[in-house]
Amino acid sequence: MANIICSGALFYAKNTKRFMLVQRANKKHQGQWGIVGGKVEGKELPIEALNREIKEEVGNTPAIKKFIPLEMFQSTDQKFFFNTYVCVIDTEFVPTLNGEHSGYCWVKMNAWPKPLHQGLLKTVQNKTIKSKLQTILDIIV
Repeated sequence: MANIICSGALFYAKNTKRFMLVQRANKKHQGQWGIVGGKVEGKELPIEALNREIKEEVGNTPAIKKFIPLEMFQSTDQKFFFNTYVCVIDTEFVPTLNGEHSGYCWVKMNAWPKPLHQGLLKTVQNKTIKSKLQTILDIIV
């Protein structure tokens, strides 16, 4: 089996200091809150896949000022990789959701909606990643 590499966008709006999450519509994770993202296709780089997934899942966004790597999750069998980026934008936006999502919300750090997707839950509960995320927020003004 070939490796599966994915990328995800945790949008952060500077004007409100809030993050955007999307609610899954498909049966596998229906109703769970997560981030925009998906698989790297063909010879794409993870950041290229991220840009494609953003356009597919939420349409046009305000200009992304920074892509900040937050986490590179690797499964224990080393066959699944998920690259999470904090995507910094100036202002919140209303996404044009595709069929993968049934809703969205903007929330403050640690005020995450429930139920969170299992992968995102592990990410935001990880002390090292929480500290890194807080550092990112502290330096973005």
